[in-house]
Amino acid sequence: MAITLLGDAACAAHVRRVSSAAPVVTLAACHAGASAGEALEKIAKECDAARHQCTTLLAPREYQILSVDSPSVPPAELKTAMRWRLKDLLDYHIDDATIDVLDVPQDRNAPARSHTLYAIAARSATIEQRQDLFGQAKIPLAVIDIPEMAQRNIAALLEAEGRGIAMLSFDADGGLLTFSAGGELYLARRIDVPLPGKSDIERRTAAFDRITLELQRSLDHFDRQYHYITLSRLVLAPLGDEGAGLREHLADNLYIPVETLDLGSVLDLSAVPALQQPEQQQRYFMTLGAALRHEEKAL
Repeated sequence: MAITLLGDAACAAHVRRVSSAAPVVTLAACHAGASAGEALEKIAKECDAARHQCTTLLAPREYQILSVDSPSVPPAELKTAMRWRLKDLLDYHIDDATIDVLDVPQDRNAPARSHTLYAIAARSATIEQRQDLFGQAKIPLAVIDIPEMAQRNIAALLEAEGRGIAMLSFDADGGLLTFSAGGELYLARRIDVPLPGKSDIERRTAAFDRITLELQRSLDHFDRQYHYITLSRLVLAPLGDEGAGLREHLADNLYIPVETLDLGSVLDLSAVPALQQPEQQQRYFMTLGAALRHEEKAL
């Protein structure tokens, strides 16, 4: 089960993987409260969360992803070596940081050399606060993950063999763009452009143009850095009314096909009919992605 927080609201989702069939969403629920703790208590009661090992996600402002060269050390010493690499890159003391490492696969046909790793850093106090919050609600917290990995989990359901996929989602703060292939995350970028309402035509057009420009730059960067991966398409995560027209705008200005995702095409939503609605799919998108997590390492 995954439980995510957004302000004083909490959303929960449970996904059951089925061999040779689409993963089945068995529940989805959201609750608001006077505080995040109160919302978690409501979710815990409704979903019987104490029976599950739960995953949650950090908010974008609560962590950093840093691209660094892999140090030449044995695997057992990697995290220690990474702390030395990061100590001058964080705006707080390295002793106050919790670090995890995400490997980026290399080109199998390229000569062996130092390759890129992603270091994920968060303040240890942030991790402890999240653990305490779930503990007070009596919810067993097994994993604290990040939205980039949750989005990768959904993108993996859409990948064509031997091809990569780009995925773009939006929340109130802006967009998250990920590039993945073979179930692995290769690149992620934040696009700090929220989608304005449909009534504000001028701001909407300006936002679509800025998003298009950021995507063009990101696609060019990906093509240069990961030339050995061919992207099949860009997939837009489910959007509400504010996303109307974005697919068409991007399709007219990008060189790769652009599609809008219906989660019903990759997940069995029959147990939760409300998830047939695009607005509900947008609301639960990251929570469902987190619920799809399977044996990956995280913070």
